[in-house]
Amino acid sequence: DSNTRGQVRLATGRRPAPDVPQVEFVECATPAAVLTELDKGGIDVCVLDGEAVPMGGMGVCRQIKDEIFNCPPVLVLIGRPQDAWLATWSRADAAVTLPVDPVEFASALASLLRRKALLGA
Repeated sequence: DSNTRGQVRLATGRRPAPDVPQVEFVECATPAAVLTELDKGGIDVCVLDGEAVPMGGMGVCRQIKDEIFNCPPVLVLIGRPQDAWLATWSRADAAVTLPVDPVEFASALASLLRRKALLGA
């Protein structure tokens, strides 16, 4: 959804925190496109919309955690705080509720980018 993508881009800015690199976005419209991009490599963090249809980001997250070797960290956007258990089921590394709170989102994204950098993968 273009509104959600806009919220994510706005909350991220050029970089979500001073100590992490600038962010470049790769947008995917289908689960197959997500798998293709991840197979290419070079993705540091995935941000998936848990409210997307027909296959939500939580289903995609579970699939990529099962199928992608060294899957990058995943931040899932959820519709309600009560859906946090679904994010856990999906094996997401972080979850942020919609609409995107810029401070919460930037903090979660920066944390995942730092973790990825520490792992050196």
